[in-house]
Amino acid sequence: MSESVSRFPVVDLEDLPDDLRERVGEIARKSGFVPNIFRALGHRPAELRAFLDYHDALMERADGLSKAERELVVVATSSANHCTYCVVAHGAILRIRAKDPQLADRVSGNPWQVELDERGRVIVDLALALAQDSALFGEADLDAARTAGLTDDEIWDVGAITALFAMSNRLAHLTALRPNDEFFLLGRLPREK
Repeated sequence: MSESVSRFPVVDLEDLPDDLRERVGEIARKSGFVPNIFRALGHRPAELRAFLDYHDALMERADGLSKAERELVVVATSSANHCTYCVVAHGAILRIRAKDPQLADRVSGNPWQVELDERGRVIVDLALALAQDSALFGEADLDAARTAGLTDDEIWDVGAITALFAMSNRLAHLTALRPNDEFFLLGRLPREK
């Protein structure tokens, strides 16, 4: 495909510093490709390192939200922010983690109206309240989440993930970051054995 990956410089895996080449290389080995976000952020290694550290601290922790719920927050937030890269990339991860080939498309199409179970709806509503007009976010939003059964730890997860992806969404807009072609099919078709 002749489309560029980004408006700014990108790097190939072999051009990353050793620690990042190892870290991103592990992701590439698991997925079969290097996600374009790492190629785009790689031209500023300190920022890529910080991004990966915070991403992993939020998205890979064992407590709080499930991994599928974390991805649900990313897809809803990224949809609200009109971020094609993050909707496509994290939509693929949501399909895999939720074991549902349709969920990501339903959420990204209209996160305000998508039918979800009660817990999923509360998680998405909380993320959207913070993503859309954070100056209006307040006690009523927290009370609704607590009343629905979210713990303060889970509420923090939703808020921190929403905040990280607000930044990520804006970087994707700045760079006109193009999703890897591979993301579009991930989690849609049954895996061959």
